[in-house]
Amino acid sequence: MPTNRKPNIEMSAFKARGVENPSYEDPKEKQKPDLEMSKTNGIGVDNPSYYKNPEKYLGNENEEGKSNNEDEEEEEDQGAVERCVDKFYGGIHNFYKRNKKIIHYTFLGLLLVGYFALVIAACIVNFKQSLALLVLTLIAIFFFFWDLFIAKYGDNIAEALKPCQKFLDNHWSIIRWFVYGALLLAVILWLTLDTAKRGANQVIPFFGLIMYILLVFIFSKHPTKVRWRIVIWGLLLQFIFGLIILRTKPGLDAFNWLGIQVQTFLKYTDAGSRFIFGDNFEDHFFAFAVLPIVIFFSTVMSMMYYLGLMQWLILKVGWLMQITMGTSPMESMVSAGNIFVGQTESPLLIRPYLADLTISEMHSVMSCGFATIAGSVLGAYISLGIPAAHLLTASVMSAPAALAISKTFWPETKKSKNSTQTSIKLEKGQENNLLEAASQGASAAVPLVANIAANLIAFLAVLAFINATLSWLGSMFNYPQFSFEIICSYVLMPFAFMMGVNYNDSFLVAELLGMKTFFNEFVAYQRLSEYIHYRESGGPLFVDGVRQYMSVRSEAIATYALCGFANFGSLGIMIGGLSSLAPHRKHDIASCGIRALIAGTIACFTTACIAGVLYIPELYCPNLLMSTLFENGTTENTTNLMSCCTDLFKSTTMLAPKNITFTEGFNTTMLNGCCAFFPSGFNCSEVRPE
Repeated sequence: MPTNRKPNIEMSAFKARGVENPSYEDPKEKQKPDLEMSKTNGIGVDNPSYYKNPEKYLGNENEEGKSNNEDEEEEEDQGAVERCVDKFYGGIHNFYKRNKKIIHYTFLGLLLVGYFALVIAACIVNFKQSLALLVLTLIAIFFFFWDLFIAKYGDNIAEALKPCQKFLDNHWSIIRWFVYGALLLAVILWLTLDTAKRGANQVIPFFGLIMYILLVFIFSKHPTKVRWRIVIWGLLLQFIFGLIILRTKPGLDAFNWLGIQVQTFLKYTDAGSRFIFGDNFEDHFFAFAVLPIVIFFSTVMSMMYYLGLMQWLILKVGWLMQITMGTSPMESMVSAGNIFVGQTESPLLIRPYLADLTISEMHSVMSCGFATIAGSVLGAYISLGIPAAHLLTASVMSAPAALAISKTFWPETKKSKNSTQTSIKLEKGQENNLLEAASQGASAAVPLVANIAANLIAFLAVLAFINATLSWLGSMFNYPQFSFEIICSYVLMPFAFMMGVNYNDSFLVAELLGMKTFFNEFVAYQRLSEYIHYRESGGPLFVDGVRQYMSVRSEAIATYALCGFANFGSLGIMIGGLSSLAPHRKHDIASCGIRALIAGTIACFTTACIAGVLYIPELYCPNLLMSTLFENGTTENTTNLMSCCTDLFKSTTMLAPKNITFTEGFNTTMLNGCCAFFPSGFNCSEVRPE
């Protein structure tokens, strides 16, 4: 048996502490003197950071001969300076926070004082040049105070007018017949007096307008549910806008001035195009001069959206249509938005409400998109040579027309979840600053430019192929000139004629309508611009029996009829865009598509009809004499004919029967024609027929 040994307590303690506990430190070792510790006076044990930076504690001198203690003093001095600076700026920051509103209002007040001083000084120095700035300033002041007034007293005014509203609601079934009768009488008197003064051209588009309304009503989804208030007010707003712009001198001058300013503004795109594509960029006019305008215009629109100007304009126009036509806030807002933005951007204004729209409201949203064009492509059409004033007028007039036609074609049968009291708030852009907004707008236009270019290449190629095929088929019947344009000219000619287009021009306008519907409006406007340029260049009216251009009035009416996205290509874009915003409404969106396309097309036609009633082209006597007097052998307006013939007689100098000089574009053919009508106005016996 093993002998019992006395356990070694010291060894056991060592095992327990030293082996089993590695952190154990032998007390005997701890008692040994440590040279390093003696040098540092125990700093190495008490302060472990010593081992990382011993120089800090040993007081060694740095490279510049300064001790670290001196560095610490400098750091303390520097820290004191920083604290003083921080305290100073902190005081400024606190002062700004306490007086933020006062500082902002003071700064804005100084800016306004400076601006008004600038306007007054400009008016004193050159009032004619400063008139536009003065008018814009007065308009801005009016709307500023109007908004303040409505915000403060709007509820009180509404409360005061409640008895009147209640009276009208209770007796509207009787009062409306007096209102409608007065409107009808006013229209009849207008047409009678206007026709007596200007000829029968204004009567045909009026009956064309009635025809389009009846067609929409006959093929309406629910004819018995049509709310005629929307229809009448939509057409009335259309007529009022057109009357102000096309018949009053201030309105006409204002929109002509605006059109000139827009054209001048868009010309600044040439600076960027010239830098990128070189001085000869106009050699490829459409690619390098027209398409860059889309980018520039998109940039400007994005900046206006960031500043809140676009939202303000949309809300004002939408409010006007809502209170007059009685449409829902969603429909009114989209219709107003389509004046400025495109068919896929305007639904974003009401994105939170899309899921709750009734099917009639969804149809209206789509119809408004088809009846108008986007502001970004407006500049491109202007650059083609289409009159800017007509394009701007058409954009404004088609907004209420789209609502009137769409609510007739697909009336409301359900109660809208979005009542007339719904308040829509449009947020500003999400960009951090104005430069980012400009950059975002330019980038967003790149896909649009690519899409326009690709579609034009594809559609023009398809059109050429279709025409070649039709010509091949026509040659079998000795009619090789058979083409897509000829088919459209005969099929759509009645629609063009009922807009007020001259009979001989209606075939050309019908071709444009077919191109716009089956291809896109860019193709149609491109062809219209060719007609305009050919007329302005003074080319012959007929070449090989084919008409080469149309009258100025027909060009204007065609501009209004083409001003919309109503084509089959846009139908796919509209359905895809809305379906992505409201995925669970895909079936409703698809079911509205074709009807909305037709409604948008007819809305453009009604705008063209009203333009045909109201538009009076500037009297250019050579065109009048050639296009009306000698082409048809008769004239529809003897007042204008007499005026032009009088101008012709005054501008003609006869030295001998064969030695006659003319000015202002007149010729011997015109002189012979005027002599046939007014032989006493000139020494016509000396004029020899050609």
